[in-house]
Amino acid sequence: MSKTCFIIDMDGVIYHGNKLLAGVMEFVEWLKREKKQFLFLTNSSDKTPALLSQKLLRLGIEVDESHFYTSALSTAQFLARQQPDGTAWVIGEIGLIKALEDVGFTLTDQDPDYVVIGETSKSELYNYATVQKAINLVRQGARLIGTNVDVVDNVENGFAPACGSLVAPVESATGVKAYFLGKPSPLMMTSALEKLGGKRANTVIIGDRMDTDIIGGLEAGIETILVLSGVTRLEDLKQFSYKPGHILGGIEELMQVAFANAPSRRELMDIANASASGVGSLESLVSPSILNV
Repeated sequence: MSKTCFIIDMDGVIYHGNKLLAGVMEFVEWLKREKKQFLFLTNSSDKTPALLSQKLLRLGIEVDESHFYTSALSTAQFLARQQPDGTAWVIGEIGLIKALEDVGFTLTDQDPDYVVIGETSKSELYNYATVQKAINLVRQGARLIGTNVDVVDNVENGFAPACGSLVAPVESATGVKAYFLGKPSPLMMTSALEKLGGKRANTVIIGDRMDTDIIGGLEAGIETILVLSGVTRLEDLKQFSYKPGHILGGIEELMQVAFANAPSRRELMDIANASASGVGSLESLVSPSILNV
């Protein structure tokens, strides 16, 4: 793999809930061994980089917290530029709260500049009363911000509502459309590239979602790899007017294709043409330059 910089989604690519996916441990070891620059770029806003680092450590992978960038950090950085020392009322967890406090925001329900909604599965944080408060604050003039557009997340037993679903009732009740800061926002992609310190031509993004990871990468002008281990399914591809540079089953298959018995360039070009229709076997969806990623 000739690329030097890797942007890697987490949910659906690295793990499902607390279950590490096949091939991930070997992939991270390879990134370290080959001295690649890499960044885990997640739309999840609930955890701080330190907590994400600890989670991977519990799953057997040691990665410093500097290798993580979240939608909460992207949101906080944007709001700090828009409204220095601003105020916000927040529905979300420690990752979002700390990110906002670290950039000088005050969290309050007294005439806040913003209502910021992130991800949470805790009923004490997201419930009828908190949604009602968010609606009233927005109707009184607070601007509505969502950390990411995802409507569902991968969990061990299926799917769970994500930020986009949590924001939707507030949008519906106020007539106000939220502004979202996570992938595929160009602001988040630009911040990720700056944090990596790499050039677009040397960077690849690996993700499981066409509507966030892949479109974000395409619009940022970087190489894209879709893995089918998360949200986007093979049959979903025909819904999109764009396509990823490469499509594989998961990180394990990425490692197998890149370093084992890869098809010839001619074979790969033939099967890549077949992938444009969004149908066929998984093996028919490997594109011709995968070995040069």
